[in-house]
Amino acid sequence: MKNEAHIQLNTLTKSYREGEKSRSVLDQLELSVEEGEMIVLLGRSGSGKSTLLNMVSGIDRPDSGDVIIGGTNLAQLSEKDRTLFRRKNIGFVFQSFNLISTLTALENVLLPLKLKGDSDEEAVPKAEQFLTEVGLGDRGDSYPDRLSGGEQQRVAIARALAHEPMLILADEPTGNLDYETGEQILDILNKLVRENGRTIILATHDRDICELADRVVELQGGKLHEVELSELSAS
Repeated sequence: MKNEAHIQLNTLTKSYREGEKSRSVLDQLELSVEEGEMIVLLGRSGSGKSTLLNMVSGIDRPDSGDVIIGGTNLAQLSEKDRTLFRRKNIGFVFQSFNLISTLTALENVLLPLKLKGDSDEEAVPKAEQFLTEVGLGDRGDSYPDRLSGGEQQRVAIARALAHEPMLILADEPTGNLDYETGEQILDILNKLVRENGRTIILATHDRDICELADRVVELQGGKLHEVELSELSAS
């Protein structure tokens, strides 16, 4: 008997009202992800990648279907319980960094640890360790506006991993960075995700990122299609 997948999306359906019409974004979508896998989610702008990540994170609920993460079906939880689940189990890396401008780099990384309920004695060493891991151990007292875009994204990676979530969701993590800085960020993210044994779904329209993936899936017409890595290297 096959082991239950770490993440299982079953017949996931989501549509939105646009004026008088209903627009289908996800159409009975299916996906299984094993623990420790790095999945790259390809799709053009407007294909529904962010909608799918919102379903997986529990920010939004599907119209129908299941979102099962580590045995918990988020589609059956209340908004409050989904929020509590997200705080404990999911880390985010966004295109726009989403750091809190009034908090220092260290305080930004501390935030998910504090929300999880860790004491200062537990949280501060963890946050400092992850800032060091991303090469910013000496910038903990700096505010986001004193950091470059690449440095801000490093802080965001440290924040996403510090509370040891079971799943990392990255939405166009290099979208606001130049090519060289983006490459550095991907190297750091890949290294830390692998070293910490985390599962990650990384949404992008950049096919060059696919070389890091264990599997690549493409969102088209509301459904996911597996893409062979050999096809990508040949294109």
